[in-house]
Amino acid sequence: MSSPRFKSIPIDYDQHLLFPSNVFDLLPKDHDCFIYADIFKAIDTSAIEKAYHPLGQHAYHPQLITSILIYAYSHGVFSSREIQQKCTQDLAFMHISHMSCPNFRVLSDYRKNNRDFFLDCFQQSVKLALKLKMVSLGHISLDGSKFKANTSKHKAMSYGRLKAQESELIEAVDDLIRKATCCDEEQDSLYQESTGYSVPEDLIFKQNRLEKIQAAKEALEKREAILNPEKLIDNKKQISFADNEARIMKNNGAYDYCYNGQIVVDSDNQIIVAQHTSQNANDFLEVEPALAALADATDSRPVDKMSLDNGYFSGSNLEALDIASIDAYVATDREEKPANITLAESDRKFVKADFIYQSERDCFVCPAGESMVTNPSSTAKRKSYQAAVKTCQSCVLLVRCSSAKKKGGREIRTDKHEPARQAMNQKMESGSAKEIYARRKVIVEPAFGHIKNSGFRGFSLRGKEKVAGEFSLVCAAYNFKKIVRKVLAGLIRLYEAQRA
Repeated sequence: MSSPRFKSIPIDYDQHLLFPSNVFDLLPKDHDCFIYADIFKAIDTSAIEKAYHPLGQHAYHPQLITSILIYAYSHGVFSSREIQQKCTQDLAFMHISHMSCPNFRVLSDYRKNNRDFFLDCFQQSVKLALKLKMVSLGHISLDGSKFKANTSKHKAMSYGRLKAQESELIEAVDDLIRKATCCDEEQDSLYQESTGYSVPEDLIFKQNRLEKIQAAKEALEKREAILNPEKLIDNKKQISFADNEARIMKNNGAYDYCYNGQIVVDSDNQIIVAQHTSQNANDFLEVEPALAALADATDSRPVDKMSLDNGYFSGSNLEALDIASIDAYVATDREEKPANITLAESDRKFVKADFIYQSERDCFVCPAGESMVTNPSSTAKRKSYQAAVKTCQSCVLLVRCSSAKKKGGREIRTDKHEPARQAMNQKMESGSAKEIYARRKVIVEPAFGHIKNSGFRGFSLRGKEKVAGEFSLVCAAYNFKKIVRKVLAGLIRLYEAQRA
């Protein structure tokens, strides 16, 4: 039986060539790095160049560092050390970096210190997509997703524990200071040949620890003063030492320190046309900042339709959409949706939608036809509506309306935005509205899927401002990747944008 035959290796594969050649000819002609390089040449870095001083050591050009970071993020490389390694080993990265190899600290510091510029880069990606007619703003969709902060629950402490630790450390520091004061007098007899430095070292450690505890406690108190003014701070409230601005949020079924990344996506090619980062665990207040970011990125171009999921069904969000005159489609709460079933056909419990709000009388009408009124002198933001207690107790529908524990009968709580909620409820009942809203899941959700499947699940930086800069970088990289894929597929041409 003859032995297998294999291709032979050229004996001169590691020898110098007689004539010079371009090493990048080894890359396929349709490699995406060539398209990225053409796009990066058009990135305007004049705003950040003003921060550089003519004196001192020559720095890498901002356009070069920006190109390296965007290319790395678009290919799932987020660590500055790994990016540096890629620039020395990966031919495509070497082409983007012009055969330069910035140190990982240069890359890390640049990413950390240029939040506003990365926002500008993102907006440039949106404007390029507009020029290439990849964005029409005919139907946009807003959604949010949690991304892990650069900290953990093990680097956090509750408010009650912070106060206890502060008291213990203050007492320990005072005790060490007293010992240090007596140290000189007793050194000869107490320490003999020793220097007696153990007490000062312990004092320095405890003082540093006390400063961190007090800084975290102060940050938590400032946060709660903004979120819950005029309320006592619950001892169970927590704060992270590593990132004071991160918040505990539910993410993939577990609770961890996160930030809430918000994106607005256009339906044509799933381009992200606006983005911002929030510290809120829910989406009740995110429409207004999203619309402001959209206006900045698109130069206030008009929007036709906007779809949002149930998480955005709040009074303040509906008010912001109304002020912006946007044709919005917001999924309503289950409690807001009436069931298509008559009272006689089921023993189901009544939901809020079964109680009809009458704006002219400012009252609800219950399924039994009784009026539920509120206290007209109440100044609370959320009003409570109730029928007369005796009327509720004698009602035959009481068991379906209120639990046995609530002897006072059913209570409906709402605010001044109830008419807007009712209007959206009615709008979303139509077949055309349901058809428009059904497109939401194929507009915005794939964008988060692409970002997370590329490997980006958490931030490398700490603090809301720096995290916002990194999220802008992530969204810019996503948009440029979308554009490059369209160019490689022959669906668009970059010179059209240059001509526009």
